[in-house]
Amino acid sequence: MDAKNRFETKTTFAFSRMEWLAFLVVSLVLAFQHLSEIRWGVFVALFAVIDVIGYIPGAIRYRRSPDKRIARGYYVAYNIMHSLVTAGVIAGAWVLFAGPEWALLALPIHLLGDRALFGNSFKPFGVAFEPETHPAYRRFEQQYRTEFAEEARRQEEGSRVVRA
Repeated sequence: MDAKNRFETKTTFAFSRMEWLAFLVVSLVLAFQHLSEIRWGVFVALFAVIDVIGYIPGAIRYRRSPDKRIARGYYVAYNIMHSLVTAGVIAGAWVLFAGPEWALLALPIHLLGDRALFGNSFKPFGVAFEPETHPAYRRFEQQYRTEFAEEARRQEEGSRVVRA
């Protein structure tokens, strides 16, 4: 993936998820090392607020929509609440007003878990709110695989001719 080709193959997506998983593990290790110092009410509230504001309203509206189309505001709320920048702002404000604490690990644990375990990141307006393969992407992926396989075959045939 690059700035001109903004898609991922299954392999590059798996690598991205592994990176998120590494950071999730670091966050979980820190949480386990400080279990007795975590204020669990704060932890649960910080963990939950991301979905209470950013996911649940859109998910409910999506499920109730006969055509599965919902207002862009639900996507915006999801993307804002599932942003590491927003989590950083929330954590920074918390530290300024309440002081640092280990319960703040709920924010990266939630976001990194979404990315690493479920493969969820930001939601573009043009796709369904709940994960389902867009028909245009399905066609693209099939064409990409076919062209990739053809190119690999041509390269293999070319290397056989050179060796002979």
